[in-house]
Amino acid sequence: MIAAPEIPPEFAYPQDTDTRFSSDTDFSEDPDGRSGNSTKGKGGKKGKKAAGEKGKGGKGAGRINGHHQENGMENMMLFEVVKVGRSAMQSVVDEWIESYKHDRDVALLDLINFFIQCSGCKGVVSGEMFRNMQNSEIIRRMTEEFDEDSGDYPLTIAGPQWKKFKTSFCEFISVLVRQCQYSIIYDEYMMDTVISLLTGLSDSQVRAFRHTSTLAAMKLMTALVNVALNLSINMDNTQRQYEAERNKMVAKRANDRLELLLQKRKELQENQDEIENMMNAIFKGVFVHRYRDSIAEIRAICIEEIGVWMKLYSDAFLNDSYLKYVGWTMHDKQGEVRLKCLTALQGLYHNRELNARLELFTSRFKDRIVSMTLDKEYDVAVQAIKLLTLVLNSTDEVLTPEDCESVYHLVYSAHRPVAVAAGEFLYKKLFSQREPEEEGAPKRRGRQSPNANLIKTTVFFFLESELHEHAAYLVDSLWECGAELLKDWECMISLLLDDPMPGEEALIDRQETALIEIMLCTVRQAAECHPPVGRGTGKRVMTAKEKKTQLDDRTRITELFAVALPPLLAKYSVDAEKVTNLLQLPQYFDLEIYTTGRLEKHLEALLRQIKEIVEKHTDTEVLESCSKTYHALCNEEFTIFNRVDIARSQLLDELVDKFSRLLEDFLQEGEDADEDDAYQVLSTLKRITAFHNAHDLSGWDLFTSNFKLLNTGIENGDMPEQIVIHSLQCTHYVILWQLAKLSEGSSRKEDMVNLRKQMRAFCMMCQRYLTNVNTAVKEQAFTILCDLLLIFSHQMVSGGREHLEPLVYSPEDSLQSELLSFILNHVFIDQDDDTNSTDGQQDDEAVKIEALHKRRNLLAAYCKLIIYCVVEMRTGADIFKQYMRYYNDYGDIIKETMSKTRQIDKIQCAKTLILSLQQLFNEMLSDLGHGFDRSSSAFCGIKELARRFSLTFGLDQVKTRDAIAMLHKDGIEFAFKEPSPQGEGGPPLNLAFLDILSEFSSKLMRQDKRTVHMYLERFMTFQMALQREDCWLPLISYRNSLQAGGDDDTMSVMSGYSSRGSSVRSKKTKPPVGTAGTSAVKRKLPEEESSSGEVWQQSIQTPVMMPSPHLTSTAMRDPKRGRDDSYMGVYALPHEQQPPPHPHPHPHQQHHPQTPQHHQTPMDYNSQVTWMLAQRQQEEARQQQERAMNYVKLRTNLQHAIRRGTGLMEEDEEPIVEDVMMSSEGRMDDLNEGMDFDTMDIDLPPSKNRRERSELKPDYFDPASIMDESLVAKCNIVVINASVNNLQTAFLFELVTKHKTPLGTL
Repeated sequence: MIAAPEIPPEFAYPQDTDTRFSSDTDFSEDPDGRSGNSTKGKGGKKGKKAAGEKGKGGKGAGRINGHHQENGMENMMLFEVVKVGRSAMQSVVDEWIESYKHDRDVALLDLINFFIQCSGCKGVVSGEMFRNMQNSEIIRRMTEEFDEDSGDYPLTIAGPQWKKFKTSFCEFISVLVRQCQYSIIYDEYMMDTVISLLTGLSDSQVRAFRHTSTLAAMKLMTALVNVALNLSINMDNTQRQYEAERNKMVAKRANDRLELLLQKRKELQENQDEIENMMNAIFKGVFVHRYRDSIAEIRAICIEEIGVWMKLYSDAFLNDSYLKYVGWTMHDKQGEVRLKCLTALQGLYHNRELNARLELFTSRFKDRIVSMTLDKEYDVAVQAIKLLTLVLNSTDEVLTPEDCESVYHLVYSAHRPVAVAAGEFLYKKLFSQREPEEEGAPKRRGRQSPNANLIKTTVFFFLESELHEHAAYLVDSLWECGAELLKDWECMISLLLDDPMPGEEALIDRQETALIEIMLCTVRQAAECHPPVGRGTGKRVMTAKEKKTQLDDRTRITELFAVALPPLLAKYSVDAEKVTNLLQLPQYFDLEIYTTGRLEKHLEALLRQIKEIVEKHTDTEVLESCSKTYHALCNEEFTIFNRVDIARSQLLDELVDKFSRLLEDFLQEGEDADEDDAYQVLSTLKRITAFHNAHDLSGWDLFTSNFKLLNTGIENGDMPEQIVIHSLQCTHYVILWQLAKLSEGSSRKEDMVNLRKQMRAFCMMCQRYLTNVNTAVKEQAFTILCDLLLIFSHQMVSGGREHLEPLVYSPEDSLQSELLSFILNHVFIDQDDDTNSTDGQQDDEAVKIEALHKRRNLLAAYCKLIIYCVVEMRTGADIFKQYMRYYNDYGDIIKETMSKTRQIDKIQCAKTLILSLQQLFNEMLSDLGHGFDRSSSAFCGIKELARRFSLTFGLDQVKTRDAIAMLHKDGIEFAFKEPSPQGEGGPPLNLAFLDILSEFSSKLMRQDKRTVHMYLERFMTFQMALQREDCWLPLISYRNSLQAGGDDDTMSVMSGYSSRGSSVRSKKTKPPVGTAGTSAVKRKLPEEESSSGEVWQQSIQTPVMMPSPHLTSTAMRDPKRGRDDSYMGVYALPHEQQPPPHPHPHPHQQHHPQTPQHHQTPMDYNSQVTWMLAQRQQEEARQQQERAMNYVKLRTNLQHAIRRGTGLMEEDEEPIVEDVMMSSEGRMDDLNEGMDFDTMDIDLPPSKNRRERSELKPDYFDPASIMDESLVAKCNIVVINASVNNLQTAFLFELVTKHKTPLGTL
């Protein structure tokens, strides 16, 4: 490292200089070198401060912001200018250069303090420190001056005043080097000192120092690269001038000029060598260590700058010795760093002249770049694709077909930037070669257009993408780079309508279908100007240019397709898929063009074609497309409305008349009706239903005929499935259109009564169809019924629609039960049991997915009824209990339903959850019997479900307090509801449910645990508390869960269980101060806690709890043992019967714990047993706390001894920040093979800035370097300070060394 030069001891600071020191600046010596008395106030201390100052401001004369004016005024000015970022940076730098020329030590000291202050450090480097201290000592001193209260520093502080700091900071360094490049940087003083300081700071464990100094060093390096580049150019120019002059004839040659040029070239070479040494010092001292720093921001800075160096000065830096760092860092764990690698490489690949130097790098790291196109960070994936596009432009031979295919499929990505980048890559690869057009030749159109082959290529690519069938996504991906190609609708129409030219291969049917779909997507993209569904990023305000382009495109679309659409429909009228796509085109027309462009005859042709299509097709999609086309054309704002409306009315009249006639004949024939008659009725009904979806057909009485048809189907039971389904749908549309009219407010009372009657009759009809033998019919009836119940619920009167209140309909209990039964029988089934999708295609994955989608829709329809309170919330118990079993299929729906119901009514939701667990428990009992094994999968599954339910309540116990209390109340009542099947003395039948209920104990507040525990004891007898058999373990476990954490100030750990101490023990034994993990400040007195518990029970009782009985357990309980025979429940005695406390029981009492004590007041047997147990547990708790206090003292002394010792903190092998290497060693070895590692070498002195962590404050270190208690727990040999008691030392060493006991577990 380049050390700062020593300042002579006789050095004197001049008093009158051109620097920005005030007139009262303090200096330790006068200008003449005589020892004067010029110090004022505290200025005579030469920068040294008392320990308590730490850089804080003072009001003494000669100080600014607490800093000595000898180095504070310029420092403050530089930092403030950079912070504000408003002043011209060059003028500031020029002033500093002038001060440096006058006195370089003072100016350089100001620059050093500028870097220190930019790091967020409040310390100041004084002149004495600068003269007498090494860099490591200065950095250590500055570390101690850091602000301990905040981890922010200027580069990371948020806020408007710091927004431009980084930019200004970088600009200052760049301008400083640029202004000094002709003289000062070669004085072997300024740059050496600055580089030495930044190198030392970059090796600090203080993140602020490391981050700021690395940024400064990298920007300094970039500025030096610019200087080196200028020197290289000047050397080349000088060399050319010298060669030109030397090649002249002897008579014309100027020897003086030759000597001058030689001297200039020598000076330039020396300067070049000096700059090269500086760059090497920065590269070796900073970059090589910091490019693998533990902080991602620092690594990103290094990679970003090395990319700049290679781009600016490619002759020196663009080689494998530097490229390897970028290649290695592409494996970085942080997306920010990987992104910088890709942007750096893009700048290199963009220049084709550099491609030859990148060949080896491309061959070694191409696979990594290709794999980064699938990066989890979308920004990284986008830049990786753009980089591959640049590689593709440079040469076609590098990327293999497999590499290209891995990018092709990304055009279907849901993330639009990734898809657009992939679309550009695809466009460059497939569409870059166009047929050259002859100059002067007329522009070719239609099939002869140059775009014809490109459009065919697009179709071929779309068809080959077997995994994707979304043409809209492909069009959107290519839109930004290939809009001109995709808008060539004239060529597309020609390819579809015109005959192929001689020698040209015609499109096959599959290709024509794909071309029509792509053409429709391009029309939609041009007319709507937004991405397809699933890829949009929100609404974007279009610019004026974009709006004009949109209007021009819509006009052109209308002019082209208004003429071409009728012949296209005529050609493909029998193909349902093609017709469906073609019929969507009029939705994007500018209908005014039909009038202004005099295209009425083409409109007539279009209406005729649509009518013919309706008469030919019965496919639902085709009919709905026709209906939507009529709806788009029937716009009252345009003059064509009357013409289209007449055509639509004529078509509907014919359809309704035909349906009425066919239906009458069909119903009269009854069972004798043949299949042709049923087909005619079904096809006509399909057409009417499709039109009724988008058009109001209230003028035709369709309800009566459809209701009659449905009623006949119920009576006879042999109605064809599809007729019933479409009849239900058509009737549903009739009711919805009538409701839409009534919602407008201008309705008659008769219409209201008629709609109410029809709606209720139709709901009863749907309810009857729920029991149909056909699954499709039942699903249709269920879906329509759920929709009607939701629409006509109490929600419909909101929003100023009170006049619709007579229409509100609430389902009866029988209907609710049938709906729930349908869900349980048709939704919660195994995939193989789904009989609706078994047509020999059960193994088809697409069929399974479709069936699952249908079942999810059915469940969602019912869950909406629960959420909107149409059905009772308790019916959701049957849904919630399926959460775990069908988590993969319906987990998101059930979880959202639970969340919504909790928002509506927390208590009722909790009762529903516990009801679902009770139902599962009862089902398990019926299957396994009352003697089931609690380790069985069924019981464990219920416990896991309870745990999941518990997690849904969140962390806010106050909000869910009443709900959790109600849940425990219902659970306790259920556990003791049924008597024991073994007779008196046996456990209740449902007692094991308490084990499930304990999963919710952690959600209870501390005071509520007491109340719930008291409520539990109402159901218990004294004999229950004494039981220890396995069948009683659920009760013991549940009681433990209610007592754990219930009284934090008297917690103790015995045999793995936590409980509270009794009031007697608490009064006699004070809790230890400083117990591990518990702050003494947070502890409360037991008496206060007991009283607070009584107050809570009396005045703040949870609404769900009933008054407590006279004999209950005490609020403060003695510590329990584990599950052994000595554990018994303790019940409180009446106050007048409480025995006095005996902290030291008689030895006879210890050997005979069950011998009753004799008191003046006689006690019964139960009271005597209770009191004796309490005495025994008091003594055990007291001994346990004494051991805990002794251990705490030992542990505290041990930790202090370790922290005072220096053995663990010295001779750290390597900087921790350098140990974080993003690439594995093995991977680096693989990458190193075959690479040229020759780099510029300089011999620098060994670094004097290695951290000595024992002298630095660990508070400012990175988290990885802080020694916490976990480090103590892992030490097997500990250096104990001599002040620790010998007995304590021997005790700890015996535990650690002999018993192999980690200290953290003592």
